[in-house]
Amino acid sequence: MYSKLTIAALTLVTVAAAPAVAKDRVGYQAIAAGSLAKAEQTIDAERAIFPDRPELMLNLAAVYARTGREAQARALYGDVLDREPVALDMADGSVRTSHELARVGMMRLTTAMATR
Repeated sequence: MYSKLTIAALTLVTVAAAPAVAKDRVGYQAIAAGSLAKAEQTIDAERAIFPDRPELMLNLAAVYARTGREAQARALYGDVLDREPVALDMADGSVRTSHELARVGMMRLTTAMATR
């Protein structure tokens, strides 16, 4: 059985906790604004408290992927896949699992590396 978290998706499988007016504790707003260093700082601080939250791992993996740290991104996606899947409500109303999103992230890393 999946636990449910309310999130929204952004390119490279970044996710954000709702409501949108809440403080950005998952780095979503910083990622969307292109402030990857701020996003990483925010996510690292939250992971110190909640190390197993898949939305934090997925967002940090996206930051790593965007900043050329493919090995670290791949490791985080693997960590998500090693845990129980969590059902995530997406901004478009669909529901996807943390495993699905991690697989998409892995696929994008593989595709990006193949096109270099």
